[in-house]
Amino acid sequence: MLKSYFDKLLIEAGCDEAGRGCLAGPVYAASVILPKNYKNKWLDDSKKLSDKDRYELRPEIEQKAITWAIGVVDNVEIDEINVLKASFLAMHRAIDKLKQKPELLLIDGNRFTPYKKIPHQCIIKGDSKYLNIAAASILAKTYRDDYMKEQALVYPQYSWEQNMAYPTKKHREAIKQFGTTPLHRLTFQLLPRQLELDLK
Repeated sequence: MLKSYFDKLLIEAGCDEAGRGCLAGPVYAASVILPKNYKNKWLDDSKKLSDKDRYELRPEIEQKAITWAIGVVDNVEIDEINVLKASFLAMHRAIDKLKQKPELLLIDGNRFTPYKKIPHQCIIKGDSKYLNIAAASILAKTYRDDYMKEQALVYPQYSWEQNMAYPTKKHREAIKQFGTTPLHRLTFQLLPRQLELDLK
């Protein structure tokens, strides 16, 4: 069972992102404040759960959370500021939308750009340690997947409904054959060196 809180006395928001390693599309982040007494033995790091389990847990999180929100940074912004900064910006945008102000931010990972004057705690593998970070990881992942499935209807050659724009062999073969879309991150190495295109 994951931990319910880091500090029992503070209003804590768990934060996580999805899509940092993708070749196309936005980075999504979520921020979630759960009740201190919330328990759920099924809730875990989104990467450890099946697609079906993530989508079953999403409405449970949304209904039981005190407040939750999604933040998005698109591929154009990612190319402008780099994907790490984009991940932090997406978290900031999610925190901005929370209906209750948190007193402590629990961040999945080892780095974060401070948000206003709210203290934060970076927790490596936090999505497998704290319920609110795990909840954020599930929301970020499922909302981003929804978006990529929609875009797969516009750009069917890239199989985004299956790979979610991660650098799979099939995705890279499609880039080689069809070139890039307006959603591709042009600062990323889209193809292995021996297959590079002139993407200018």
